[in-house]
Amino acid sequence: MKLLRHGPVGAEKPGALDAAGQARDLSLLIPDFTPEWMAPTKLEALKAIDLTRLPLVPKGTRLGAPVAGVRQFVAIGLNYRKHAAESGLEIPKEPVVFTKALTSLAGPDDDIEMPAGSEATDWEIELGFVIGTQARKVAVADALKHVAGYCLANDVSERDWQIKRNGQWGKGKSFDGFGPIGPWLVTADELPDPQGIPLELAVNGETKQRSNTADMIFPVAEIVSYLSQFMTLLPGDVVITGTPEGVGLGIKPLPQFLKRGDVMTLSAGPLGMQRQRVI
Repeated sequence: MKLLRHGPVGAEKPGALDAAGQARDLSLLIPDFTPEWMAPTKLEALKAIDLTRLPLVPKGTRLGAPVAGVRQFVAIGLNYRKHAAESGLEIPKEPVVFTKALTSLAGPDDDIEMPAGSEATDWEIELGFVIGTQARKVAVADALKHVAGYCLANDVSERDWQIKRNGQWGKGKSFDGFGPIGPWLVTADELPDPQGIPLELAVNGETKQRSNTADMIFPVAEIVSYLSQFMTLLPGDVVITGTPEGVGLGIKPLPQFLKRGDVMTLSAGPLGMQRQRVI
């Protein structure tokens, strides 16, 4: 299934795409896609619903992040070889891990508010996934069993805060709205192999990033297993998995960053599309 949440900020309702690609409202049946609804038994129960009998979500309705009640927002850095090269950094021997503030989570088409005085706000298209069952010290072979589903993400980054403010990456990645995910969550049963998803991001119609999750250094299964060795991953946790080459910071001879009025468009095959305007 493709699960989504629709409505104003803070008042989103659960929904899903039907076979015709139309958004249906599930709020008469369930309260919201909170962490407990990421469990395999709950997701299996959702598959039995006849979506055609449920109300359509009016066209143009805002979509929010596809999961509610997130408790941890974890990110992986430098997970594509060419991106590490354009950043002037060595290929990591283990995943680079940082966190984004929960308040950075946003809907897929929400405006991106540039921080005051920023001259280095950047884009990063990424594959995201949501944990379905608690993962603690899991083996790589068992790791994907703990994933509820996959989504598109934009790890928006203010590079001056990320790089020049005493080395804490999360500082540049945690501004409000800097973590749009969605438009929907594709449940894992519909996407058994997350390592073949095309990724493309454009700014004002000009393609900046084009790659595929097949090029990730550490695939999803390895990321889940690695994280679970030193932290317990909880149902509903969001993990984003790194960006390919083509970020503004890496453009030669001079970096190119976002300006107010710019529009980012992102696409990722079955994970759908995003569109964000910089304000």
